[in-house]
Formats: sequence, structure tokens, C-alpha cells
Amino acid sequence: MPNIPPLSLYIHIPWCVQKCPYCDFNSHALKGDVPHEEYVHHLLADLEMDLPLTSGREVSTIFIGGGTPSLLSSEAMHMLLDGVRGRLPLSPTAEITMEANPGTVEAARFSGYQRAGINRISIGVQSFNQQKLTRLGRIHGPAEAKRAAALAMDLGLRSFNLDLMHGLPDQSLAEALDDLRQAIALNPPHLSWYQLTIEPNTLFASRPPILPDDDALWDIFEQGHQLLTAAGYQQYETSAYAKPGYRCEHNLNYWRFGDYLGIGCGAHGKLTQSDGRIIRTSKTRHPRGFMAGNYLDRQHEVADSEKPFEFFMNRFRLLEAAPREEFQRYTRLPESVIRPQLDAALNQGYLTETTQNWQVTEKGKLFLNSLLELFLAEE
Repeated sequence: MPNIPPLSLYIHIPWCVQKCPYCDFNSHALKGDVPHEEYVHHLLADLEMDLPLTSGREVSTIFIGGGTPSLLSSEAMHMLLDGVRGRLPLSPTAEITMEANPGTVEAARFSGYQRAGINRISIGVQSFNQQKLTRLGRIHGPAEAKRAAALAMDLGLRSFNLDLMHGLPDQSLAEALDDLRQAIALNPPHLSWYQLTIEPNTLFASRPPILPDDDALWDIFEQGHQLLTAAGYQQYETSAYAKPGYRCEHNLNYWRFGDYLGIGCGAHGKLTQSDGRIIRTSKTRHPRGFMAGNYLDRQHEVADSEKPFEFFMNRFRLLEAAPREEFQRYTRLPESVIRPQLDAALNQGYLTETTQNWQVTEKGKLFLNSLLELFLAEE
């Protein structure tokens, strides 16, 4: 189906050992044991309910996020991925990523995950400074983070990612760059390097820490970006850097306005139908409700008036040029409906345009919210 974007699968594992004060993801502190097999049965039942929305398409990437997916046993992971393969056509070259916390990365378990089909892991390091890790509520130390990265390297996976934060409470430029140098020294193929932001309904929102000011944040970004570039990493998205050939295919599909099935507690999906309608799904957030068999929380069709903002909100995060033909192909709207907004973006220097592509300028990157606001549907 040429007018339907590629399909990914997101699987949510909702449990953590403890909730971090900055985290606004749908995660729940574990009370007792993880219900490994029971949860997998519910995930697969949830998947079956969504199959009619997939048009029988092949899945090109899987991302297992959380929470802490590495709390799930390797046996349960086997059962899960075998169940997915039995229900969906999976590309033989599919990128299959699992998030892991350094403290839960153990050699025996990880070779088990690898046998189940995991070929990429994303390790939540956040910092190599023990004081900062404690402040962030992380339960691992710097040595565990380095051991997890070394293990990922030794396993011979397709790739692995280190998640690293900057702009931490009371963090100096020197501390931020030191974190980055230690991450680079571990030679991960991919680095997610992003700024800590205070999200509503988190512990940090109710008791905000003192964060570096805008000038300090800019210095951290500018000098950190130079370090990463010098080490051979290419920035391809606002907070994503990769060695050539190691970009995260799953996230690229999100940002290119691709389709994704979302299964598990609080997971979201976006599924284009053969008639051009775009269906968004969101699943029951709390494990108790989800595991009572009430999987679907909401399902709605995206209005035509909302499609331009949704398309560009994703597309303009990427540094690569956006092919003009994809707007019409994936939204089924003519370019004429956004011509006034495009002209405004061009006049304000946020974009450049060729016969083939749109490209966000340096100014457009700095004022990304202002650029995106041009495409918001009027009330």
C-alpha cells in the first residue's frame, strides 16, 4: 500500500523498582513480584484486538519501553516476542529495542533477551556522577552504568544506546561535559543526550530543584555538541546522536509520521487506514485496569484540520530535509491547504523550500515552537 507509512510496534512494561522524581512516563513502583506471564498474555490479547487496524502490514521495528522492561524475565520476553511473531508479519531485519536500567543489566539475562530476539538495548545512564544520580532518584551507580555498556558491547548486538541527561540540578558546565566524555569513552553507536525538563505531576514539579539558567544551558549544548561531533557522532534529531549507520529506526519512523501500534498500559498508537483515515488509540494506564482485560481507553479519528500540525510536529524535529510529497501522501491533503502557513514560515526565515523538500533553518530550530504554532488548527 504505497500511501500508507511503515508500521512499528511499541510495547509498554509499566513497572519500576521506584519512581524517579523527574519521570512523567506511565510507570508504577513495583509492589511484590512482576506478573511476568500474566502480563504477557494480556499484551498479546491487546495486540489481537488492534490487528484489524494494521491492514496486514509488516512490522519494521519494535520498541519495548517502560517503566523498566528489563524487570521482565527473559522467559517472558521469549513468550512475548514469539507471540508477536505469531500474530504479525515481522520483517526479518526488524530492529528490536529494549530499554534497560544499568542495575538490571546482567549477562545471563541479557543473553536470554538476545535469544528472544532483542538486537538493540537502550541503557538509562542519565549521569556518571553519583551525587547527581542520587538527586535524580536513580538506584544505580556510575560503575554499574559502565559495566552495562561494556556488556552491551560484548554481546555483539546490532546496536546500543546510552541515555544521558544534561541541565541537571546545580550542574556546572564542567560536570555536564565530564558526563559526556565518559559516555563517549564507552563508544556507544547511539547517544540520546537531552536536557532535563520539569514536567507537571512529578515530584520535581511540586518541589522544583535549581536548574542551570538559559545561558549555562546554551554553553552546555554548544560545547557538548562540539565534543560529540569531534567523536564522530552525527546529530539527526533534537536530542539524538549516532555514528553513521546507527540511527534509531524506530524513532525515525515516529518522526517521519510513520504508523505505530501501541500495546500495554498507557501505550499510544497511530494507524493509517487504507481509506486515508488516521486512527489514534490510547490504552488503559493503570496495570490493575489493564490486567482486568479493559485494554482500550480511547480511540479517535484525527481531523483533517489537525493533520498538518501532527505531521510537522514530528517531521521538524529531524534535521534531515522533509520530502514535500510525503505531506500529501501521508495526510491525504493537498499542499494548498498549508500554503499560507508555509509562506509565513519562509518569510520569517524558519524554513527553506526546494521543488523536492522543506528544510528547517538554524533560526527555525531555535524557534521551533513558533514554527509549529503556524500549523496549529484554529479553534
